[in-house]
Amino acid sequence: MENIKTVVVAYSGGLDTSIILRWLKEKYRCRVIACAIDVGQGRELKPLRKKALSTGADKVYIIDAKKEFVTDYIFPALKAGAVYEEKYLLGTSLARPLIAEKIIEIAKKEKADAVCHGATGKGNDQVRFELTFKALMPDVKIIAPWREWEFKSREDEIDYALKHNIPIPVSKEKPYSSDANLLHISYEGGVLEDLENEYDESMFQMTVSPQKAPNRPEYVEIEFVKGIPVALNGKKTGPLELFEKLNKIAGRNGVGRVDLVENRLVGMKSRGVYETPAGTVLDFALRELEMLTLDRDTKHYKELVSVKYAELAYYGLWFTPLRESLDAFVNESMKTCSGAVKLKLYKGNIIVSSRKSKHSLYWEKLATFGEEDIYNQKDAEGFINLFGLPLKVKAIINGKNRSK
Repeated sequence: MENIKTVVVAYSGGLDTSIILRWLKEKYRCRVIACAIDVGQGRELKPLRKKALSTGADKVYIIDAKKEFVTDYIFPALKAGAVYEEKYLLGTSLARPLIAEKIIEIAKKEKADAVCHGATGKGNDQVRFELTFKALMPDVKIIAPWREWEFKSREDEIDYALKHNIPIPVSKEKPYSSDANLLHISYEGGVLEDLENEYDESMFQMTVSPQKAPNRPEYVEIEFVKGIPVALNGKKTGPLELFEKLNKIAGRNGVGRVDLVENRLVGMKSRGVYETPAGTVLDFALRELEMLTLDRDTKHYKELVSVKYAELAYYGLWFTPLRESLDAFVNESMKTCSGAVKLKLYKGNIIVSSRKSKHSLYWEKLATFGEEDIYNQKDAEGFINLFGLPLKVKAIINGKNRSK
């Protein structure tokens, strides 16, 4: 075995990391530091300290990173319009580099030899964690137990936990995996692996069923400044408070559920079910505002940037020059993206009610079908002739060739 004296573990208290602490002590016989990062899991993390110490940790850190998650990760992705494969709002993808960043901070503070994560060898998270580790502490040893230990399935892990009296949050009867933070809760594995199985309604925690949502629509107005939400229903609100409030508003109206078969980075397809209430509403609202404030070419090019930005986040390439460069473009395009959008939330649907911006490029006098003296409709004839010239030339030449 390598001479590892101290390892810092990305600890969540879930199935994988619950047994990792004990496994590390058995295999590496080193000092184990558990580090739990609060990114809005929706539960109290303080009890994790006692649990970690009782199951193998020599020291425990619990770090509140919720506000940082919103301002430094969620909002930049929101401004970029980053949605992976048109449906996934990157809840887990955005949290992983932040968690890894905090793990490295503790590793440097504790002069650790190694860092450890509980991601499986089949998933995307192993890449997200390890690319961040390499970017921020390139010489650190990375331990990935799923690529080393003898366990082949979550059932094997459960057996190990039961054998060593390690409390775990899942059972063999309910083996699907979930990941929660401020932006979303994801569900995968277990019964969800069969694509013919409809998800169980009792699974959801952030959203009510659209069928059980209120029979009256709820209106919500969001104000943005340079692409960042700053007010909710006319009241200036801090980023964390705004996100938490909007999660509740959208959640009680059944907004934000997605069932997606996605392409994982490692090459396989997998099914993920997500609930992302606040993120879904903010993404919808900002896109409506962009339609007012961005010129056509910038808007269309930003759509290309959005796809690439989502890929970078999904692939774990957050700490890269390309992502930072794309941020520069996004921030420039968002300079005029200020205004308010009013939405109607009703049984899982989002309907735009109104939008306004002092930077709006929409000119009612020009767009009207009524009488106006700005647009000369006769100009359209020359424009169409020039715009369609390649088509006309191609048709003429092809016609001549066919007649020969």
